[in-house]
Amino acid sequence: MKQLLLAVVLASFSMIGCAGGVYYANTPPPPFRVEAYGRAPGPGYVWVGGYWGWRGGNYAWIGGNWAHPPRAHAVWVAPRWESYRGRYRFYEGRWR
Repeated sequence: MKQLLLAVVLASFSMIGCAGGVYYANTPPPPFRVEAYGRAPGPGYVWVGGYWGWRGGNYAWIGGNWAHPPRAHAVWVAPRWESYRGRYRFYEGRWR
């Protein structure tokens, strides 16, 4: 359970192009991928969907996974790219 959450956190830190916790790209991300995720591995798990990350100067799809929320009533806020001053800014996903 905790290993799955750790994998999500480590994947978000492995992105290249970080500027104080914010990531930028000059081109828009590719279209979103639809993922097939099947059944949860157990009670209390939620699907944390994949996203386009930025690695080595290119977009790379980071696949989704099942995760157990860190606390009761936690909600996953998905990562996203937004247009910002002529570039694209990445906001990491987080538990709220």
